[in-house]
Amino acid sequence: MESISLEQENYVRMSLLLTGISPRPVRKCFDKEFALARLDVSLKKEYDKLRDMKRERRINQSQWNLLFRRRPDVPDSKAFDVTLMITLLRNLTSMIPPLYGFDSLPNATETTQSADLARIKHYRNYLVHTDNGKLEDTFFNTAWTDITGVSDIYFPLADVKSPSEHHLALKYKKR
Repeated sequence: MESISLEQENYVRMSLLLTGISPRPVRKCFDKEFALARLDVSLKKEYDKLRDMKRERRINQSQWNLLFRRRPDVPDSKAFDVTLMITLLRNLTSMIPPLYGFDSLPNATETTQSADLARIKHYRNYLVHTDNGKLEDTFFNTAWTDITGVSDIYFPLADVKSPSEHHLALKYKKR
C-alpha cells in the first residue's frame, strides 16, 4: 500500500478537526442561544425571517426541512451542520459580528465568540473547496493554530496543541 504524502496527511487531519471536532463548540454555542426545549418555538417565532432567508438562498431546502420538520418530529441541533448553525446564530441572535464580518477570516487578535465561529466557518469552507485533497504544511500549521486557538467556546480545542497530538483529537472525537 502506498503511503500518503505530508500534504495529504495534513488534509486528513484538518478534516478530522473541522468535521469531527470543531462542530462541537459551535453546537454548544448554538444550544446555549437556542435551548433545545425551546428551539421549535424560537424557529416558529422567526418563521418570516427564515422564509426570507430561504427566498434569498441563504438557507437551502434541505436546511429548511431540518428546521421545520413534519410532526411529531421537532428540530434538533444534532442534525444541523456548522453552516446552518452559524447562519442562524448570525441572523437570529444579537451576536455582534467580527470586525470584518462572518465571511472573512478574523485577525488573530480578535478573540470574541463570533470571531471564533467565523474562524471555524472560514477554514471549513476552505477545506470543502480544496479539490486536490492536500494542504501545504505552512497553511496547515497556521490553520491548525487558528482553529485550536479558538478561545474555548465551551470546548477545549486548545488542548489539541499541535498537529502531532492528533491522538488528542481522536480522544475528543469519542466524547
